[in-house]
Amino acid sequence: MRRQSVHFFLFGMFVGLSLSGLILLSYTSWFRNQQMDELGGTDIGSLTPWLAPVVWEGTFDSIMVDSIFKQQNITIATTVFALGKYTRFLKDFLESAEEHYFVGFRVHYHLFTDQPKAVPEVKMGENHHLTVRRVPSLDRWQDISMGRMEILEKLIKNELANEADYIFCLDVDTKFYGRWGAESLGRLVGVIHPWFFDYPRDQFTYERRPESQAFIPAGEGDYYYTAAAFGGSLDDVHNLTKTCWEQLKIDAANSIEAIWHEESHLNKYFLYNKPSKLLSPEYLWRDIRISSGQVKNIRFSHVAKNNAEVRPNL
Repeated sequence: MRRQSVHFFLFGMFVGLSLSGLILLSYTSWFRNQQMDELGGTDIGSLTPWLAPVVWEGTFDSIMVDSIFKQQNITIATTVFALGKYTRFLKDFLESAEEHYFVGFRVHYHLFTDQPKAVPEVKMGENHHLTVRRVPSLDRWQDISMGRMEILEKLIKNELANEADYIFCLDVDTKFYGRWGAESLGRLVGVIHPWFFDYPRDQFTYERRPESQAFIPAGEGDYYYTAAAFGGSLDDVHNLTKTCWEQLKIDAANSIEAIWHEESHLNKYFLYNKPSKLLSPEYLWRDIRISSGQVKNIRFSHVAKNNAEVRPNL
């Protein structure tokens, strides 16, 4: 076992994996043969073709991972947007986050909303802080969604450089049901979309129009990633948001709107800038009430909602 661990360590150094990635890599080697049966996983596996770890329950030691990162005294910035009727999701999001999200670490939530008075009072844990930032109301949910990339790019560039080490960008219409901790940290982190994790690549809803900057040709692509959760180091996420925002602007100037808006551009970015770590659908499921037979350990999930009722337009 010790010899094998040394081999994993040397190999990890060679391919440039982070320390947390090394831990995940060594654990995945032991568990991947059992993953399909024991974890109810899928053919995603526990390593990508470019040797980035895919985080499932059983592929990491939470005590070991936390102890390593706590020694570094890191801060995780976390952004969330709640405009219009989406403020109704804030209480569950924040309360569940305080129960499960980076417990024991320094966390700074940056909440963007057009209704600061609607933000509920939620008791923050030790070293957890919430900053409310007012943004203008918008008439289209598509504009709200796409506009996040510009706001995130400016936030990282202008304010977070000396405040945080990592950042996660999360949707508000969600709730935590289990641990989300240091095992999720990496240079560039993508989350596999819960609707497409077991679909063949030719059924991914990539942007297929060559006129769009988000265009991905048929036959290309690795996974389909959600824009409801992504993160990484400040530098890497800044480059992601800056690139996506620039491409969104080019599309807008050409009167093109990608099929899934900023998510289409995120998938294009990840195709050519491979994530250093992937989070399995445990880290974003689809409405906790929908059968989760294939993914048994739900950590974070969208909540049930009537899109026609909460969105300002269809």
